[in-house]
Amino acid sequence: MPFGAHETMEVHEILNEKINLINHFALYMNICQDPELRSMIDRHLRTALDSYNQLVAYTHDYSAAQNLNQPYGMPDVNPQQVAYGLSNPPSVAPGTHGQLSDTQIASAVLCAHKNSAKNHMIASLEIADPNLRQMLVNGAVACSNQAYEVFLFMNERGIYQVPRMNDQTAKTFLHSYQQAAEQQQAGMQQQFDLY
Repeated sequence: MPFGAHETMEVHEILNEKINLINHFALYMNICQDPELRSMIDRHLRTALDSYNQLVAYTHDYSAAQNLNQPYGMPDVNPQQVAYGLSNPPSVAPGTHGQLSDTQIASAVLCAHKNSAKNHMIASLEIADPNLRQMLVNGAVACSNQAYEVFLFMNERGIYQVPRMNDQTAKTFLHSYQQAAEQQQAGMQQQFDLY
């Protein structure tokens, strides 16, 4: 079964991105000081390697789709565990001294996952092969969940603070959206049934 030109180029881009992510995560693990951050990067690195190898295997042999990996799971967290609000946020500026702190490493890992999640999803929309498409969607979900895990790590330490909006303002704004009435949904279904 052949690959289309568009999907071949999209997979090429994703594989190059994965190589970059793997190389950077291996570097970050070696210079990271925080054992919890190092352990998290190690888990994420192993997931990236598995995903990379699975994608390469499938492009070489279609039977590799029989063992599709499940995406990295969503961290188990309650909404109350997320710290909202700003509390003396630290100043940030680019570093030019050639060394990375654990905060900079965590931020780089977070950015890598966010970008990879977007790139995987965008690429998946251009894929005709259903197995390849699922691999890329799984990659997007894995990166999204890993990004959230890094966010939680940073949020817990006050590194990634979440600005708040006045509760009444947020509720007023979001409560302007209402659920669709069941009669409207039933009427729409009848219209679709006519076609």
